[in-house]
Amino acid sequence: MTDFTMKTDADGVAIITWDVPSKSMNVMSMAGFAELDALVGDALADPEVKGIVITSAKKDFAGGMDLNVIAEMRAGGAQAIFDGVMQMHRVLRRIELAGMDPKTRKGGKPIAAALPGTALGIGLELPLSTHRIFAAENPKAKIGLPEIMVGIFPGGGGTTRLVRKLGAMVAAPFLLEGKLSDPKAAKAAGLIDEVVPAAELLDRARAWVLGAKDADLVKPWDDKGYKMPGGAPYHPAGFMTFTGANAMVFGKTQGVYPAAKALLAAVYEGALVPFDQALKIEARQFTAVLMNPSSAAMIRSLFINKEALDKGANRPAVADQTVKRLGVIGAGMMGAGIAYVAAQAGIEVVLIDSTQESADRGRKHSEDLLDKGMKRGKVTAEKKAEVLGRITATTDYAALKGVDLIVEAVFEDPKIKAEVTKRAEEAAGDDMIFATNTSTLPISSLAHASARPDRFIGIHFFSPVDKMMLVEIIRGKKTGEVAVAKALDFVRQIRKTPIVVNDARFFYANRCIIPYINEGIRMVAEGVEPALVENAAKLVGMPLGPLQLVDETSIDLGVKIAKATRAAMGGDYPDDAVDRVLFWMADQGRLGRKSNAGFYSYSDKGERLGLWEGLEQKYPHDKMQPSLADVQHRLLFAQVLEAVRALEEGVLTDIREGDVGAILGWGFAPWSGGPFSWLDIIGAARAVEICRGLTAQFGHRFEAPELLREMAEKGETFYARFGSQKAAA
Repeated sequence: MTDFTMKTDADGVAIITWDVPSKSMNVMSMAGFAELDALVGDALADPEVKGIVITSAKKDFAGGMDLNVIAEMRAGGAQAIFDGVMQMHRVLRRIELAGMDPKTRKGGKPIAAALPGTALGIGLELPLSTHRIFAAENPKAKIGLPEIMVGIFPGGGGTTRLVRKLGAMVAAPFLLEGKLSDPKAAKAAGLIDEVVPAAELLDRARAWVLGAKDADLVKPWDDKGYKMPGGAPYHPAGFMTFTGANAMVFGKTQGVYPAAKALLAAVYEGALVPFDQALKIEARQFTAVLMNPSSAAMIRSLFINKEALDKGANRPAVADQTVKRLGVIGAGMMGAGIAYVAAQAGIEVVLIDSTQESADRGRKHSEDLLDKGMKRGKVTAEKKAEVLGRITATTDYAALKGVDLIVEAVFEDPKIKAEVTKRAEEAAGDDMIFATNTSTLPISSLAHASARPDRFIGIHFFSPVDKMMLVEIIRGKKTGEVAVAKALDFVRQIRKTPIVVNDARFFYANRCIIPYINEGIRMVAEGVEPALVENAAKLVGMPLGPLQLVDETSIDLGVKIAKATRAAMGGDYPDDAVDRVLFWMADQGRLGRKSNAGFYSYSDKGERLGLWEGLEQKYPHDKMQPSLADVQHRLLFAQVLEAVRALEEGVLTDIREGDVGAILGWGFAPWSGGPFSWLDIIGAARAVEICRGLTAQFGHRFEAPELLREMAEKGETFYARFGSQKAAA
C-alpha cells in the first residue's frame, strides 16, 4: 500500500501519481513525503528520465496535510515539529532544484505539476515547488492555502514561496484570509501557470517537460538579480506594504489569533534573508504556532470535530433517511431561506403560506439569491432554472402529500404552530417527519399538537439560512431515533453542520448567547462606557459586541423573548435591569438596525455611524470605569458557564457539539476553539477562581457550576473527561 507510484513513458517522462489508498481525497503524511522523495530521487538519478510530472489518480489533487500527522508532531514537542517541517522543506527544495548544478544552474530535470481538481494546503505547496503548474478546466475545483482558517498558516514553504512569487501585498488574501480560487482565477492571480482542458492535462504537462530549457527551471528567488515584487521591508514601497499589513492584520484579528501574527513575522523576517534561511524562519514560526494551545483547539474544533459532526458522528443507527421531497410551511425569510438551500441541494420543495402572494414572495427570495450568483458568475441560467423548478409555491396543504419531511417556520406562537402541525399531518400522511423551526419554544410542549410525537422534532436554523453553517436539532422528550436521523440526514444534505441537543428553554445556542447580550446591556445600565463594552468583546475575539448583536437581531425580539420568558416563569422571573433598558429602547422606537435606530445610530442608507449618544444621557458613565479584563471576563463567563450548565443538565451531550456549535452558531471567539476548549486552556481551577471574584462582585449568575468545581478539584479537563465520548455515556 503506497501513496505515490511512478511510471516512465516511452518519451522518458516519469509520471508520479498520488493516490492515497482508502481515501476519497489525497492527504499528505510523513510516510507519503518519504515515498515522494524516494521516487523523485530515482527519477533524477535515472539517465533515461528527461523530466517528471506529478499528478493525482483521483478527481482532485489533494486536500492538504493529514492533521493527525500534525497532532503526532505536536506530541513530540517543539524539536519534533521543527525537524519534521524542515524534512518537508528538504523534499520540496529537492524538487525545486531538480538536480541542477548549484553554480551554473544547469543540468536539472524539469518537473511539472498536473492538477485535475482541488489543490489545498500542501496540495498547493507541493506544486509551488515544481517548475510549472498545470490545472484542468474545472470550475468546481478550489485552489489555495486555507490553513489560517483552522488556526495555523502555510508551513510547507507556501508562505515563503507565495510572497516571493507574488509580493506581500498580492499574496496577503491567499495567506491571511485563506482565499480559495477556481483554476481560472488562480491563473489570473498568478498562483498557477496554465489552465487546460481536462482531457489534455497530462499531455500538456508532458509536452512542457519535454520542451523545457535550463532557464525554465530556475525560480526567480534563486536568480542572483531577484527582487521581491512590491519591494522588501526596507524598500520605500515595501516599507509601506509591511507597515500597512501589520495594521490590517491587527484590525482583522484584534491580536487574538496567534497564526496571523506568526505568519506576518515569517513573511517580514523571511523577506530580509536568502530563500533557504527564510524557509527555516517559516519552520520556526510554524513550530511556535503549533505549540500554542489556540492552534490545537482551533484544529480540533474547526477541522476534526466539525468533520466528525458533518459525517454524522452522533447519528442513530437506523436506515438511510435522505430527504427526497420537503414541505416548508411559512414563506417568510426563514422559510424562504430553508426552501432555497434545500432546492440548491437537489430536493423537491413545496413552499406553503397563507396567501399565494406570500408564497410567491418566498419563492422569489430564491430567485433573488440566484440572480446575485449569476452576477458574480457563480450560477448559470440553466442552474437558476433548475433550482427554481424544484420549488412549488402554494397555499394548498394537499400539495404536502408524499413529502417525507416538513419544516414548519411560522410565527413563534404556540397556537399558530399547533394549528399548522395538525393541518400538515392530516395532509401529508403518516410516513413523514415533522420538524418545527423555533429558537425559543420548548419542543416537547409543541409536540402536544402532534398525533405522532415520536416523529416530531425541532430544527433551529440561524439567519440568514443561506450563509449560516450551523443547524441545531432539538430532541423532544418523545422524539424517536428515526426523526433524529431524518433531521441529521437533511442537514447534511444541505451541506450544513448539525448539532443535536435535548429539549430545554432556549436549547443550547440561545441559552448561551442571550446571557452575553444581557451582560452587555446590564453593564450599560450600570454606567459602563458602551464603547468599552463593545471593544472589549471584539478584543477577545467576538465578531460582534453585544450591543451591535442585539441591534442586528432586533431589540423588539429581545422584548418579546423577555415577555414570553416572564409569562412562562411567573413569579420566578427576576426583576432585571436588562428588561428595563430593552423596554425603554423599544418605547423610544429604537428597535435596532431594521428601524435605523438602536444602541447604534444609522444613516438613511442603514450604515452604522456609531453608538447612540442618548445612551449616555439615560445611563451616564461618569464613575470609575472597570478594567478591560473585568469586562471581558463578564462577557465570556456569561456564555461559557451556560455551556457548562447545558452539559451538566444533559441538554448538551457532546462537548464537540458545544464547541463547534458555539463558533458556527454565534461566533464564540474562534481562536479559543469554543467554550470548553477555552476552559481547558485556562484550566478549571483558574476558571473557578475567576467565578468566585465575579460572583462576589456581580451576583450568583457567575457561580461556578458543580461540574466545573468538581473538575477543578480533580485537575481534570473537559476533553480528557468527555472528549472521546458523549457526556451522558
